[in-house]
Amino acid sequence: MGEAKRRKELGLMPTTFPVEVRATNGEVTLTGGPDDPAVRERVLEGLRSALPGGATWEQGYRQLHLMMGRGAEPVATPEDLAAIPVPAQRRLTGDLVLGARSTPHDVLPLGEGASLRVRTSETSHDGDTWEPLALPEDGMEHLLRHPLARERGPLLGTLTAEHWREGRIDLDAEPPEALLEPLEDLVREWNGEGEEWRERHLELLDGGTDADAVPQAIRTRLELRGLPLLPSSANEPHAVIGEGEDALAVYLSPLAYTLDGEDWLPYGGAEGEALDSSSGFGDLLTQMLDVQTVPVTVWADGRVEWPEGDVPQEQADRVRGDLRSATGAGDPAAWAEWTRTLLAETFADEAPDLTERGNLPAVQGVRLDLPTDSLTDPDDPAQYFIESEVTFDGQTWRDLYAEELPEELREEGEGSAAN
Repeated sequence: MGEAKRRKELGLMPTTFPVEVRATNGEVTLTGGPDDPAVRERVLEGLRSALPGGATWEQGYRQLHLMMGRGAEPVATPEDLAAIPVPAQRRLTGDLVLGARSTPHDVLPLGEGASLRVRTSETSHDGDTWEPLALPEDGMEHLLRHPLARERGPLLGTLTAEHWREGRIDLDAEPPEALLEPLEDLVREWNGEGEEWRERHLELLDGGTDADAVPQAIRTRLELRGLPLLPSSANEPHAVIGEGEDALAVYLSPLAYTLDGEDWLPYGGAEGEALDSSSGFGDLLTQMLDVQTVPVTVWADGRVEWPEGDVPQEQADRVRGDLRSATGAGDPAAWAEWTRTLLAETFADEAPDLTERGNLPAVQGVRLDLPTDSLTDPDDPAQYFIESEVTFDGQTWRDLYAEELPEELREEGEGSAAN
């Protein structure tokens, strides 16, 4: 009997123990479980690795805090997020399993056949009062009520990749050597190869006159950003490259394709003009969308205006609220970040140094086109509207898709307040 018990405790046979785990300021303790010191230390080592600590724990807790609906005030800025107090103590109860040949998906894996099936999870600020930590089914809905959950990380740069059918990839700017191969691999995975190449093209084309043709090349935009401060389904990147502080969030969007290697055609079902330097991008967007829109003006102070009668009265308050959340209007810091990103992305080709400039003129208002179909759609309006013009003084409007860079953004242009 003694040898059999020892074999179980050493993990040579599946064994289950009821346990309580506590984590406080990086220290992990185990109540219950196997008696053998070597086995206990192995389990504790697995728990230290499995239970996040430091900044990872702080970010994860704050995200769960909001997903559980505990956030009374809207979280719109990094300061709002940092203001959520993080409990120093965690307590888990459950069943510790040793010696299992496989690990179920719904347990906390601890390595070497050990796992913890969590029954209860609680947190405490003082060690006396404990709150349950459990994710509700509508957790993502709770999270998306907070504007910061829709914000991507800071923009670090954009690239355009031309992926040719034979495998060559041309980037419009040479990234650091460490990023070159991962980005090329990502583009290949995004577009597919062989038979997947044609299937991906048809998926992006979504019908149209060239459904039977196979493109010679596909053009894709890659947006490189820092990781989102408040991760959610609305700001989830297509890929993450690197780890820790060096991690990059990469977002991809299809731009165009070419059948002959010379003329580029936009994705989105557009017909007519090829995508080249002489075609107006504003016209191209109209072709791509081919939908009825409502012209809307969003001001820095939070005003949202449109022609009388263009938006149903019963939808007006929701549309105004959604557009304020999406643009940051009414919140100086959020508005400055959104408009700065808008300018940097729109004029990335004309002025690639915009992202690095310390001072940019403050945007007073943005005109955008909101598809009428989205007026009754509860989804994020930022997925639908297209920005068309900006004003830096509240009177003169600058076309975002004109061929020339607005004079306010030229290096010699000064005199406006900085974002």
